[in-house]
Amino acid sequence: MTLTHRLGALAAGLALASMLHTAHAAFPDKPVTMIVPFPAGGTTDLIARQLAARMGTELKQTIVVENRPGAGGNIGAQAVSRAQPDGYTLLLSTAGPLSINQHLYKDPGYNPVTGFTPIALVCAVPIMLVANPSAPFKTVAELIAYTKANPGKVSYGSQGNGTTSHLTMELLKTKAGVNLMHIPYRGSAPAATDLMGGTILVMFDNSPSTLPYVKSDRMRALGVASAKRVKGLNDIPAIAETVPGFSSTAWFGLVAPPACRLTCPPS
Repeated sequence: MTLTHRLGALAAGLALASMLHTAHAAFPDKPVTMIVPFPAGGTTDLIARQLAARMGTELKQTIVVENRPGAGGNIGAQAVSRAQPDGYTLLLSTAGPLSINQHLYKDPGYNPVTGFTPIALVCAVPIMLVANPSAPFKTVAELIAYTKANPGKVSYGSQGNGTTSHLTMELLKTKAGVNLMHIPYRGSAPAATDLMGGTILVMFDNSPSTLPYVKSDRMRALGVASAKRVKGLNDIPAIAETVPGFSSTAWFGLVAPPACRLTCPPS
């Protein structure tokens, strides 16, 4: 199922849920806020805006996307976890705030298990390894050889500590036995800017964010983190072809505050 179809199916499901309310509890009767815990321009933001548009059409109500970045996504996630459980505040997030951060932060400010009401897994997208076009390597094998010859001298960017882009590179470092210096950013957009500017040489990021830059030759695609080559991107090799067993995928989920019933009527 394509991303667009998946978003459409979710929007239709939410519209059907809204029809289950009684007339005195019509939902939604005011704009709904969808919080993205990362800066504008990244994959989470792009998906949220597509989803908001489809939901707005189905629910006949405005869905406002609000970016609240910081602390690896904890700031935005915390805001939703503490919001009123009335269905008017939602979180569109990656695995970081919803799964990973509880293992990285002593107190992220919320409990990812009890702090949200799950609504749906929205989609999963391929992760792409990209490099500055002037980097001295054009393939994964060349990157590995170069970093082994220059340990600790190659810097890589990520969406932030504990994010999928960070952990995917750490996985590559472990499996390939290489050493790269990590530079965390407050989202993929600022990291991408520095990659294209040459401040960092390489990074993992989600394909919806990187593909336009790859097609315009502002980034060089070295490989995809999927276990196999991605349909439609057949000219980009899977990293597993060079590093056997390597695999990583980014997923995105929609959740509401805790104690919010699945159909989220006003409490």
